Amino acid sequence: MNNSPIGLFDSGIGGLSVFSQLYKLLPNENYIYFGDTLNLPYGNKTIDELVKITTSIFDFFQYKNVKAVVMACNTTSALTYNILKTKYNFKIFPIVQTVSKQIALQGYKNIGVFATNATINSHAYKKEINSYNPKINVYEIACPNWVNIVENELQQTNDSILDVKNHLNEMLSHSPNKIILGCTHYPYLLKVLSSFAPENLFINPAEYFANDIAENLKSNNMLAEAKQFEPKFYVSSNPKQFMSASKLFFNVQNAEKIQLSDLLVK
Repeated sequence: MNNSPIGLFDSGIGGLSVFSQLYKLLPNENYIYFGDTLNLPYGNKTIDELVKITTSIFDFFQYKNVKAVVMACNTTSALTYNILKTKYNFKIFPIVQTVSKQIALQGYKNIGVFATNATINSHAYKKEINSYNPKINVYEIACPNWVNIVENELQQTNDSILDVKNHLNEMLSHSPNKIILGCTHYPYLLKVLSSFAPENLFINPAEYFANDIAENLKSNNMLAEAKQFEPKFYVSSNPKQFMSASKLFFNVQNAEKIQLSDLLVK
């Protein structure tokens, strides 16, 4: 079982920010990454829609006999983890819940959160952070355009830069000690963000998250004994665009387009 793969998923390339960190820490693991490019962005979907999508992805990973699934997606972590966490026999790592605990213990007074509409409306980061430290002020701002900006490689267009700047100015009015990039796509915008504010103001949750996953797998004796294959990447649409946009965090050489429904009709 230890040599079984680790599954990771997101609505597109965003989860590669988590995968790249985890791959550096645990290069001998066997990885399967699924980018649900057909259904992105997740941030404007209902809970019912997200549960259906996440269930199909979990079923796919179960079909692939994974030992663990990394929810490298803040939106599904915020809205579907508690619903599905006991329905599968593999270990599940949710990004929001994991990262919130670590950030809450850092001693900050004011924390900002940029995330999708769905994540912000759930107040998942605020609830989780305040469950560990209710004295922390958490300011949440939805950035509904940012996923599409990243997926379509529009980071340097004037409209995109203005959109990023406007949201950042709103957040800076709250004087945050740190700002969580609460969607795994958002670290792709660090270059733009850091042109208006110090880069060390921003927290890329992928780093916290990958470290926690690695430590958890080690402590539970779940590390692979031998690497059996190179990372495999699957997408639900447009593999060429996925490979093109991936390069900031991982240079994906081959992404296979699959239909989960076709695989799971058994």
